[in-house]
Amino acid sequence: MRIFSGIQPTGRKHLGNYIGAIVQYVAGQERGDAIYCIVDLHALTVEFDPVELRERTYDTAAILIAAGLDPARCILFRQSDVLEHSELAWLLGSVTSYGDLQRMTQFKDKAPKQRALVSAGLFFYPVLMAADVLAYRTDEVPVGEDQRQHVELMREIARTFNARFGETLVVPEARIPEVGARIMDLQDPTSKMSTTAASEEGTLYVLDEPKIVERKLKRAVTDSGEGIVRSPQKPGVTNLIDILAVVRGVEPAAIERDFSSARYGDFKAALAAEVTAYLTPARERYAQLRPDVAHLEALLADGAQRARAIAAPTLAQVRQAMGVGPPPR
Repeated sequence: MRIFSGIQPTGRKHLGNYIGAIVQYVAGQERGDAIYCIVDLHALTVEFDPVELRERTYDTAAILIAAGLDPARCILFRQSDVLEHSELAWLLGSVTSYGDLQRMTQFKDKAPKQRALVSAGLFFYPVLMAADVLAYRTDEVPVGEDQRQHVELMREIARTFNARFGETLVVPEARIPEVGARIMDLQDPTSKMSTTAASEEGTLYVLDEPKIVERKLKRAVTDSGEGIVRSPQKPGVTNLIDILAVVRGVEPAAIERDFSSARYGDFKAALAAEVTAYLTPARERYAQLRPDVAHLEALLADGAQRARAIAAPTLAQVRQAMGVGPPPR
């Protein structure tokens, strides 16, 4: 089984990124042929600073490796280093419905927030995401709940292409974790924890120092009434229960049982201690890895070479099927 997923280098990585994506990436190394991409081209679709973009790319690479990705056991690369992604995106655009792109909720969410320019790239973003995945004949795409619509679109693109040009592309499946797929803001538990659209106190970053982790979790919004139980009427407590369930590797019901008689303060204190212990190894390993940019660059370059060896034959078959370029010899 081949697994592929991409992660944006924008912003500091938070607990939602870590639980919803990065932990899934590490687990993927055990289940199949895993390929992971730092999607710097996608980061160009919204306002960005060129210097910061490059630094954030190295930050992301270091966090992924610190969390447990082993470049010897998976392929880790920078999207812009594999040109096949861009060409395949253009070719797939010819079988992508304009109406489908209009319905993408992430475009509707992000477009109003762009002060200077709503770029065509932001609108076309889902097609490039489809190319990222389809280039590798991917079977499984580990994503958060918010990316489900994009995976459905890439599945439709693959089916449309195959129906018109012959069986060429693999139709991938989404893999969304049952618990932790949507970690909410600690200060506004009705909104997802976000890299860009959240408060500092509501966002728990992977690299936060232990004292900051403790402060943010102890100040997390709970709900009126008592009881450590999951409920639509208790979004704050539900969010904290889900976080601890992921950290412990248990079902949320086990957390409810363990804290059935606990007060909110005691529950938050236990949560802070366990989340700190959970994140500390990655934070410490990151501190060792991040200063060595040459090493990170070498790992990304090696990953790109290995990725191209897989993506190039797919692109060649797509070109041949579509009649693009010289005929095969």
